[in-house]
This record gives sequence, structure tokens and C-alpha cells, in this order.
Amino acid sequence: MDTDRPIVVAGAGAIGCFVGGMLAAAGRRVALLVRPRVKTEIERFGLRLTDFDGSETRLGETRLGAGQLALSEDPAVLHSAGIVLVTVKSADTADVADQIAQHAPQDAVIVSLQNGIGNVAALRQRLVGRRVLAGMVPFNVIAMGEGRFHRSTSGDIHVGEDPGNTAAALSVAGLTVRASGDITGVQWGKLIINLNNALSALSDLPLAAQLASRDWRRLFADQMAEGLAALKAAGIAPVSSTPIPMSWSPTLLRLPDAIFKAILGRTMKIDPEARSSMWQDLKQGRKTEIDYLQGAVIALAEQNRVDVPLMRRIVALIKEAEAAGNGPPRLTPRQIRGSA
Repeated sequence: MDTDRPIVVAGAGAIGCFVGGMLAAAGRRVALLVRPRVKTEIERFGLRLTDFDGSETRLGETRLGAGQLALSEDPAVLHSAGIVLVTVKSADTADVADQIAQHAPQDAVIVSLQNGIGNVAALRQRLVGRRVLAGMVPFNVIAMGEGRFHRSTSGDIHVGEDPGNTAAALSVAGLTVRASGDITGVQWGKLIINLNNALSALSDLPLAAQLASRDWRRLFADQMAEGLAALKAAGIAPVSSTPIPMSWSPTLLRLPDAIFKAILGRTMKIDPEARSSMWQDLKQGRKTEIDYLQGAVIALAEQNRVDVPLMRRIVALIKEAEAAGNGPPRLTPRQIRGSA
């Protein structure tokens, strides 16, 4: 792989700016295909990347001037890309695929770093003959304003194995990228964990506070159990991103607070103020990715005649919150369970 050609982040929001910024800080040529608002913000303030390390007292910080990476609203910036990292919302995958088809070189490697399961298929449908790889980003990034993007949970990125070892080409100090021989299982494992995004959004609680509450964890565990049942019926084996097997997760979530906290502390670091991307979407009045998360599991459940009433209830509540436009509705676990 020609490492002299730029890495282009297509649709650089919170995840894209963080990943692209870390690559640029490590000396890689990086271009961000961004919306006008993000371009203006970075041109004014530069790019400031902060990283919670689990100590609650020390933050790693990386600063880049606007001149250390290319910023563009024009998809023509893709014209010399060696790698394209797709970080748009799932609903925008088809549009960005068309931009890549029109502007990116035929031999550019396309890597989806998006939530959900169906994005790689959508990209491949429009990018026939190109190398399209699935990826999984386990950590959350919060756009804090004034050019600051904050990684608030831990974990390493996974990318599907390929002959060019794209994962190794993307792995730099502070941003580990690992090749996976079962990237589909890894993606399903992340999706099952991401089912909590909706609960975080409905609660209006930081992730750490939500996971510290046994009532909220039991709700997450019940939703996760529905998802795992749907995957089992479909013959899909999700891969855990932690040392804890996915099948154990519902049981562990239901444990008393002190025991759960001890186990979580050994497997994952979470910033006290970490929030889910779905919470950010409701906060900013944007459409969420609920149809690509819970929606994907519900579709699988329907195909295999598995009942998922709690998940359906959660989808309905998120859509109500989207329609109301008043931000996260601050529901309790009891209110969310409703008649589910």
C-alpha cells in the first residue's frame, strides 16, 4: 500500500475528526471531507484531541493547527486517496459511496468505520470491484466545541483482514487498529453493546452514571438478552470487544453494583461525562441511527420468529423523542419498560 497517498476521512464528524486527527498527529497525510460548520470551526480553533485515560484526573491531549491536515467541503478531495475512511451516519452511506465512485482512485481502499451492520453491503453495491473493508470503532467521541473532540471510552479499532494489511497501515501511537478475521462477528458484538445508546439517550444520564445503576443495567441486560436470542436464532455468533464473553454480559449487568463496578473497571474505562452518539443526536435535534441499531436486530428477529417487545418499545420511545424535538426525555427505567 502506498503510504504517501493521503488518508481521506469522508464525512468527518466526531469520530472522523478524532481518528483523522490522530493519524495526522502521527505524521500521516490526512484530508477531512467535512461540513461547512466543522471546516469553519477547525480553521478558527485548530483541532484539539483529548483522551480520557481512566484515572479521572489526567487527560492526554493532542493539538493540531488547521494547516496540519487538508480540510474540504468538496468531494474532489478524494481524487488521490490511498485509503478512504467512511464515518458518515448510516443514512448517508449511499450518498458518500456515490462521491467515492466519482472521485476516488479505483485502487483506494474503502474502510467503513460506521455504526450498524449494513453499511459495507451498501458501499459494495455502489463500489463494485473496489476493496471495501468493514471496521468497528469501540470508543465514543464527543464534539465539545471550539475544535475539541474528546474520546470518552476505551478500546481498539478493528478492521477486516486484507492482503494489504490495511489495519497496520492505520495503526499509530494512541490509536491502535487491529486486523480481525471475523469482522462480521465483531460488528454484531458492537451492535449488541450499542443497544445501550438508546437507553443513554432516553435517560439523559452520562454512561458511567447509567451503568452505575442496577435498575438501568437490568434494563440493558433484558434488551441485550433479546438481541442475543435473535442472533442465536439466525446462527450469528457475536464477538465481544472485551475479555468477557458476550453470552455472559446480561448476567454480569444484573449483578450488584459493587461487583459490577469491579468487573467493569478491569475491562473498560469510561469518562464520567461520556455520552452516547444517540444522546448527542437527540440533544441537537438530529435523526438518530435507531433504525440501523435496534432496527437491524428487530428485522433479524422477525426473520427468525423471535419476540423482542422491549426493543420495539425502545424504538417507539426514541422516535417519539425525535418527533418532539425537545432533546433527551429523561425517562426512568420503569417508564421505558411501560407495557413491554
